Amino acid sequence: MFDHSLLQPNLTDADLERGCLLARELGAASVCIKPYAVRLAAKLLAGSTVQASTVIGFPHGAHLTPVKVFEAERAMDDGATELDMVVNIGKVLSGEWNYVADDIAAVVRAAHARVAKVKVIFENAYLKDEHKRELCRICGEVRADWVKTSTGYAETGATIEDLKLMREHSPAWVQVKAAGGVRTFEKLMEVRAIGVTRVGATATKAILDDAKAKGVV
Repeated sequence: MFDHSLLQPNLTDADLERGCLLARELGAASVCIKPYAVRLAAKLLAGSTVQASTVIGFPHGAHLTPVKVFEAERAMDDGATELDMVVNIGKVLSGEWNYVADDIAAVVRAAHARVAKVKVIFENAYLKDEHKRELCRICGEVRADWVKTSTGYAETGATIEDLKLMREHSPAWVQVKAAGGVRTFEKLMEVRAIGVTRVGATATKAILDDAKAKGVV
């Protein structure tokens, strides 16, 4: 369930390398790494089941759509197989839904053409429930692979209420990812029970150590 997050601005190249090797050792689903380091991640993860992933339009989603598509293409060129893109938050709040849908669809098309997957980051801290519901509808329509709560850098991250809303209002073919705030094994099990299939975490090892201590894994 873990996308091991290596996005903090102060991480050095040595930190990124250690993070990739840790995720490989732990058998995470993916490493979500800074865009410039995708090639490094793909090299370090080669031969394992851990996917190389990165962020698109991060962290505010304000990039022009062609720039997001270019970012996606370059990331895939470097070995990324999963992309976490941020919606244009200002356009969402402005209710410019055609723009928002076209923006998401462009990245999804580019990714799916190369058998990569897309997680769409809403940044729920800034949104009302009606925005979240409409984003879930759009993501289902354009066949995004996941809806995701947050970047982890807003004032709040994943909440139980938001995760329930996103699972309820997303079609069955769209999965749900929680990011920001899942730091314990108990919280992981709580979000899993809602239907969350991925969690963005920096505390991956601590959570798994806790699970081992409880005899779960």
